[in-house]
Amino acid sequence: MIVYGKQLFLHLLKHHKDKLEEIYLAKEVNKDIFHQIAKVGLKIQKVDNQKAQALARGGNHQGFLAKVKDYEFTTLSEIKKADYLVILYGLSDVGNIGAIVRTAYALGAGGVVIVGKNENLAIQGIIRSSSGAAYELPIALCSDGLGLINELRQVGFKIYAANAGGKSVKDFKFDPKSVIIMGSEGEGIPNKVLQKCDEILGVNMRKDWDSLNVSVAFGILFDRIING
Repeated sequence: MIVYGKQLFLHLLKHHKDKLEEIYLAKEVNKDIFHQIAKVGLKIQKVDNQKAQALARGGNHQGFLAKVKDYEFTTLSEIKKADYLVILYGLSDVGNIGAIVRTAYALGAGGVVIVGKNENLAIQGIIRSSSGAAYELPIALCSDGLGLINELRQVGFKIYAANAGGKSVKDFKFDPKSVIIMGSEGEGIPNKVLQKCDEILGVNMRKDWDSLNVSVAFGILFDRIING
């Protein structure tokens, strides 16, 4: 799996050297960064921009690319041991998923579960858009969202869903054993899932606007869940 971009590359270099398998540079780097790269002990392959563009499939590589080990997802049994969980129900946009993962990690979530048909999940894009936070926060995959909700409730979690017209977060006091479900922007959260939730939460709008980007809405709601 190829990852690219200076920020992600340097994050892996600093925190996850064991994930790196091959290193490609398409630009000259300063001595400090080159010294850090050399300390990993892998051969540094210098490539031209055409080769770098091919490796990055046209993405903005900024001259920094690496082949990394396959991403290891967390099991649901491990996820259930954590506090303050996030369920992404039917989301497919890697930019939104990555942004949510980054925010969830920054605010103190214990884990993320991506529910849906995940056979073709573009984990490279999620890692990149999360700025590497996907390596810091446990992420699990699940195809049976309703079953997952039942399992989480059995181990003491209270289930909240984000949906238009939901109640204000200020009306609740959240226990660490809380789950927030975010749905896709196109279809939202299915009604059969909403019916299984303990409460429906929403973001109150003061202007004439009816929705927010899902990652923005998540950031607002989750900050209030964690910090009050």
